[in-house]
Amino acid sequence: MSFETIVVDNGSSDGSADLASGFGARVIRNSENRGFCAANNQGVAAARGDFIALLNNDAEAEPGWLAALHRVCSQRSGVGMAASKILVWEDPKRIDKAAQLIFPDGQNRGRGSGAVDRGQFDREEDAAWPDGCAAMYRKEMLDSIGGFDEDLFAYGDDAELGLRARIAGWTCIYAPGAVVRHHRGSTMGMDSVERVSLIERNRVLLAAKLFPWSLLWLNPIFFAVRIVAGIVIARTNRGDTKHFPGLRGKWRLAAAIIGGDLAALPLIPRMLRKRAEIRRIRRLKPAEVRRLILHYRLSWKDVA
Repeated sequence: MSFETIVVDNGSSDGSADLASGFGARVIRNSENRGFCAANNQGVAAARGDFIALLNNDAEAEPGWLAALHRVCSQRSGVGMAASKILVWEDPKRIDKAAQLIFPDGQNRGRGSGAVDRGQFDREEDAAWPDGCAAMYRKEMLDSIGGFDEDLFAYGDDAELGLRARIAGWTCIYAPGAVVRHHRGSTMGMDSVERVSLIERNRVLLAAKLFPWSLLWLNPIFFAVRIVAGIVIARTNRGDTKHFPGLRGKWRLAAAIIGGDLAALPLIPRMLRKRAEIRRIRRLKPAEVRRLILHYRLSWKDVA
């Protein structure tokens, strides 16, 4: 299988761009960090192939990864996305993400995140959408629905693109043979309040842009359920709250969540305008989108 390698460098200073160029990759150099969305859109625009595979700089693909994604993504015309089996770098016996799931308030997370890999995710099957750190997209799909939403900058952007693609009638296949090992949260750090704030902001923007009104009106209730679940899990020092130890850490986490919600407010009118533009590509009715979201929903324990 022939392929081209494009590296988009977001203003790094570690010499990695020169290293990639030395190995024959086409390097697009940005003078500053333009974010995950803008950088990927640059790479997609430069690509000449019919399929686009994304691989983050904190992920390492095992042999056969690209071929496995291409096989499932090209097997029929309606498949627009293929998801990898992503393992935790430090503990490859554990799942990081086996495609994605979503909570009805817009928060998204990898399917099976943290679970011991016992082969429960070794079946090729339909999935909601892939995690953007290691995924394949059909170029025809991206040309028709648009690329990553650059207003999101980073985090939750793959879920927004995936749900938008599903609304436009495209499907996703999970490819268990496409294996990647991933350093979780290495870009900003699992204990980064900026990371938490971006995730929270973007789940609000995703919901405002793409959720059917029947779910959007219930968003505060689902949000409250998620917060209560997080508090319950925090008392056992499990889940993502463990990265914010002690009472001071929990206050930092709460402030980051509130800050993310406040940061989303001025962007909601823009998302609502984009929501109106979705009519151009819509293939699923609002009731079908609701069923899709609820079918691939996270449990309250998983989202906590």
